Amino acid sequence: MKTVFSYYRKYIPFMLIVMAALFGQVWCELSLPNYMSDIINNGIVKGDMDHIREVGTVMILVAVLAAACSITGSLFATLTAAKTARQLRSDIFRKVTAFSAAELDKFSTASLITRSTNDVQMVQQATTMALRMMLFAPLMGIGAVIMALRTSVSLSWTVGLALICVLGLMIFSFFAIFPRFRVMQEKLDRVNLIMKERLSGTLVVRAFMTEAKEESRFDDANIDLTRLYIFVNKCLAFMMPTMTFIMSGVGILIVWAGAHLIEADKLMIGDMLAYLQYAMHVIMSFMFITMIFVMLPRAAVSMKRIGQVLDTKISITDPDSAKAVSCGPAFPVEFRNVSFSYPESEEKVLQDISFTAQPGQTTAIIGGTGSGKSTLIKLITRFFDATEGQVLLGGADVRDLPQTELRSHIGLVPQKGILFSGTIESNLRYGNEEATEEELVRASEIAQAMEFINEKPKGLKEEIAQGGTNVSGGQMQRLCIARALVKNPEVLVFDDSFSALDFSTDKALRKALKETIGGSTFIIVAQRINTILDAEQIIVLDDGKIAGKGTHDELLASCEIYREIALSQLSEEELGKVADSGKEVN
Repeated sequence: MKTVFSYYRKYIPFMLIVMAALFGQVWCELSLPNYMSDIINNGIVKGDMDHIREVGTVMILVAVLAAACSITGSLFATLTAAKTARQLRSDIFRKVTAFSAAELDKFSTASLITRSTNDVQMVQQATTMALRMMLFAPLMGIGAVIMALRTSVSLSWTVGLALICVLGLMIFSFFAIFPRFRVMQEKLDRVNLIMKERLSGTLVVRAFMTEAKEESRFDDANIDLTRLYIFVNKCLAFMMPTMTFIMSGVGILIVWAGAHLIEADKLMIGDMLAYLQYAMHVIMSFMFITMIFVMLPRAAVSMKRIGQVLDTKISITDPDSAKAVSCGPAFPVEFRNVSFSYPESEEKVLQDISFTAQPGQTTAIIGGTGSGKSTLIKLITRFFDATEGQVLLGGADVRDLPQTELRSHIGLVPQKGILFSGTIESNLRYGNEEATEEELVRASEIAQAMEFINEKPKGLKEEIAQGGTNVSGGQMQRLCIARALVKNPEVLVFDDSFSALDFSTDKALRKALKETIGGSTFIIVAQRINTILDAEQIIVLDDGKIAGKGTHDELLASCEIYREIALSQLSEEELGKVADSGKEVN
């Protein structure tokens, strides 16, 4: 909460204006009943029209001033809340986009979305109400009590009775409603999580015919949230008519008791009506305070959740500018005695990894599921930092490089192709906004994507749906490869990026890469033997350790694990033929 409160500091001038406007509004509204009493007692009763006109004119001016103060206060309170919410959303977005994989694992995607939308909106609403009501209600309540006692002490018991009823209602609200606000946000997170999983996994759900199960799962979470919302809103709905009943009852009591005092010549009619107005102000003030107490605990929960995101310490940070170094003229990638274990895990995913990927050569990484191939790639791009040892790019430890410089030299094609809504052209320019159309075409030709791009009615201007749902898996992967090539990086990393391609496209793409940008450092994570036959260096991983290192022929002869992988995909005879055809790629 402390973190969120710090955002209000820059808007202190706005808050001071709101406070000044509220003081003016309170003074005006407390003055009006006095003027009304004066008109009735000294004007209407005595038939003095001049006095009525004189005091009535002052009343109109005071009412206009009260309206002006109310509008000014509302305007600047709204500006403060809206600007604070805008800054919170912006900072949450920047913070989340700076998260490493370790931080992202602490929050679910659904929870982060809820925190940056629903929670921020709740803080914005609470800010507006707090600025308008938190100062206004106590001032008005205290001022109205004082003015009521000045008008008639004999009727003070009616206001005391009203306060007892209102305080009882506030205590009920505190114990019945407030504890459930935190639970409401958690249940909302749950609904968002299930909805996100259902939408992203639609094809899997349909393939396994589990629609009914998923609908039941969503219904359970939705019903839990609905029941809680209904209970809270029933309590809130009960409060409003109760407050209205208290106000009406107090009004009747004041008129009844006031009539007896007027009959006994102990109170004038105008004073009774003024007292009635002050009593209503007192009750309304406490009603506003009740609304604040309803809103603030829920906002406090939202502030805490927002603060958890903003206060999260990012594990992957840039070095101090004084320590920052630059890469050398060449861009080999070297792993030097690297070990890695995930946060809060004692088991090492990678252990004592050492190899060098040289420029102009292809270094392939292969191994069974869970052997640590993709984790190794994440260390190069610094999505994680090595627990032990060093990862070097161009002779510099990646931890000593600014992240922008490090990643400017690397073109990553992820295992799962990701495209953004827009056009083919906008997706290809994602890594280089200044790329010319010729460069886009060249990268697409190397990635073997121009064939299907030319078939599109609008070519490079063809629209891409959200998530790339209007292109096939192979087309999406080729566009992702072309996007990395447009960046023209010194290091190209393919994280099992050829698995969605057929053999002929795979072979043509690798041949085009060698012929056109052969000076780059190529690192390929692959499952298929055909993809890595021509690699100058193949790293075989097994349970996070290097089980073999060498060329295809060397590993067939010396590494049993590599031979098992090769024979699981090809026969002895096919292996010999594929090896011969793979050499032609060189």
